[in-house]
Amino acid sequence: MPVRHSVIHKIDKKSDGTPAALYLASDEQEGSGARDDLIGQLNESYNTTTGKGWGFFHQESGAYPFSGWLGKYLAGATDFLSFSITAVEHLNKLMEESNLTTGGHALFCHYQQGMSDYLVIALVQETEAVAMTEELVLMTVNRLDLDHIRLAARINISEWQNNRQSKQYISYLKGKQGRRLNDYFRDFIGCQEGIDGPSETRTLLKAFSDFVESEDLGNESAREKTTNLVNYSLAQAKIGEPITLDELSELLDENRPEAFYDFIRNNDYGLPPEIPADKRTLNQFRRFTGRTDGLSISFEAHLLGSKIKFDKEAGTLILRSLPTKLIDQLKRAS
Repeated sequence: MPVRHSVIHKIDKKSDGTPAALYLASDEQEGSGARDDLIGQLNESYNTTTGKGWGFFHQESGAYPFSGWLGKYLAGATDFLSFSITAVEHLNKLMEESNLTTGGHALFCHYQQGMSDYLVIALVQETEAVAMTEELVLMTVNRLDLDHIRLAARINISEWQNNRQSKQYISYLKGKQGRRLNDYFRDFIGCQEGIDGPSETRTLLKAFSDFVESEDLGNESAREKTTNLVNYSLAQAKIGEPITLDELSELLDENRPEAFYDFIRNNDYGLPPEIPADKRTLNQFRRFTGRTDGLSISFEAHLLGSKIKFDKEAGTLILRSLPTKLIDQLKRAS
């Protein structure tokens, strides 16, 4: 993950109502193992944090100037340090106007991952840690708390430049710290909500369930395809990449690599070619299986509570929306 540029400024904002103090870096962070480790840890923490929103830039204006500043930097009209200073001064102004007390270290980093360029911006707090000196004496030091990032956004620069119709080239954390805090940071980026990650993921899983039913797959084959879908999607979420439908389709069936993708398009699920992977939704998409005395039961975990009801006291299942073929067989048998 080559780091092209990175800068860290500091906003010291107290809770007593006093104006924030802005400390600007005089230069970019020099290339070093420590810097690369920091960016690597930040990226990993961001990828593994659940609860993200996905969107795209508002039209550049006085209210949303960030995309214009970013465009000038990418065009070479200004350098990265100047761009970051202009941006963090705007962030500091919004923080004051919102009367919010969250200061911290404002980290700006332009890096490359795979074939794409990204810009990540995070407001990172400090926390105390215990270290040991060479004389084996314990001492307390402050460190950047990368494990608990509250405000951050990541822009897929390559997608923004090459696909202006996309509505998901920006991702941002939607933490539990309150809507006002989330909204002011999103306004700083100039981002409007585009793709609903959890909803799109649920639609994908619904399409997959319909596909499995239409293919009339056996339990073993259905279980294998479900595992492949979940593992691939979670792997994409881990590295901060979207689920690519044609890639997923090929993974599900190497002999018919376009079968699942064609099924989605032909049945008009309204899914774009790439969707953000929502980890929480994916983790619910597991299978419960059991076999005894000629009875074999297998169903996806997300159906529990909707199409399938479990009576814990009686140890029974109530099934709804049975497959049409099964209903016909049961009618003939009765």
